[in-house]
Amino acid sequence: MVQHADQRYIEGLLQNDTRVIQEIYRRFASPIKYYIIRNQGSEDDAADIFQESVMDIYNQAKHKNLQLTCPFEPFLLLICKRKWLNELKKRGRTPVTNHGNELSDIGEDVFAAAEQVEKEESKARVFVEQFERLGEKCREILKLSMTGEAQEKIAELLGVTYGYLRKKKSECMATLLTYIQAQKI
Repeated sequence: MVQHADQRYIEGLLQNDTRVIQEIYRRFASPIKYYIIRNQGSEDDAADIFQESVMDIYNQAKHKNLQLTCPFEPFLLLICKRKWLNELKKRGRTPVTNHGNELSDIGEDVFAAAEQVEKEESKARVFVEQFERLGEKCREILKLSMTGEAQEKIAELLGVTYGYLRKKKSECMATLLTYIQAQKI
């Protein structure tokens, strides 16, 4: 998982950096205001939702070590939109306008979803790291096997018998699984 350059906004919030906080408001408040006003809200609603969302991000960074792997703006927009949808539900109003490209069907807890993505990325990273520990022949056999090509074709391509390929593939998979399990992911 590669940290996004916009992590600087998270760091600015954590350090109470006035310039960074002003930049967040200057750059990102207008789209939120526009969205909320367009979807049955007022300027006050927009200001409240924006402030709550920024505070949620701050708390997530402070207490759960939030690391951005995407740009800050869509992350903030997503949180604000979720909060606004929840507010409309509480008020008993009709649903927010859905314009197709908006992420209005993301789960209730954005942070839980983000943590799940982080876990999956971590597992994938461990898989790749452990895969690289395998010998060159094992990596080649497993890569070719993952293409979906028939095993007979792969054996022919590698210049080995079908029986040898199956046995070697099984051994390679067992070794890879042992490596991965040792990582306790």
